[in-house]
Order: sequence, then C-alpha cells, then structure tokens
Amino acid sequence: QVQLQESGPGLVKPSETLSLTCTVSGGSLTTSGYYWSWIRQPPGKALEWMGAISSSGSNYYSPSLKSRISISRDTSKNHFSLQLSSVTPEDTAVYYCASTFSGSTQDYWGQGTQVTVSS
Repeated sequence: QVQLQESGPGLVKPSETLSLTCTVSGGSLTTSGYYWSWIRQPPGKALEWMGAISSSGSNYYSPSLKSRISISRDTSKNHFSLQLSSVTPEDTAVYYCASTFSGSTQDYWGQGTQVTVSS
C-alpha cells in the first residue's frame, strides 16, 4: 500500500551537495512505528544503508557518512529528503528511498534514481 518515489538531479558536480526527495503515498511519515530510509548501490557494489528518520523525527545515520549526511522531512507534504555534502565520484550510485514498519517483515522501496557525480 505504501508507495515511494525518488526525485532530484541526476548529475552533481564534485564538492557540491547531493539533494534528493522521496514522495510518500499510502502512508504517513508521522505514523508511529515507521522508519524512512535512504539506501544506495554504487555500480558493481552492494547495497549500502545510509540513514533513516523515524516517525517522531529522530535521525539515524551510517557512521561512515555521518559527517556528510542529513535526512529531513516535510510532514505537510509527506516528503522526506536526503542531503549529502562534499560529494566525490565515489558517491555515484542508484539511490533508493524505503520504508520499514517496526515488527514487520515487509519493506517498501522506491524504484531508485541514478545520481552521477562528475565534472
């Protein structure tokens, strides 16, 4: 029932900030028990969990990215966003937003969006 859609620029220059937005339908960002995550997959590499925001607005970040990452939300629009600063070509990946409900085995994923970091 929950549907997610990523949006944002497909090309970012090195040293700039990567910004993406996830539009959520069929569920509310503020419903208790939900966690809203960003995951990415560089070409030829494994999926990497980046971070999440909870239904109460608490942030959880991967230690490897915590100095550069920020996840925020706009509850009036039912959007949550990713900002990754100081990007390099190593940040080139397909970026996904996803949702998880506490105690559930079922996850919901967006289709993913390609972001390339290049000058």
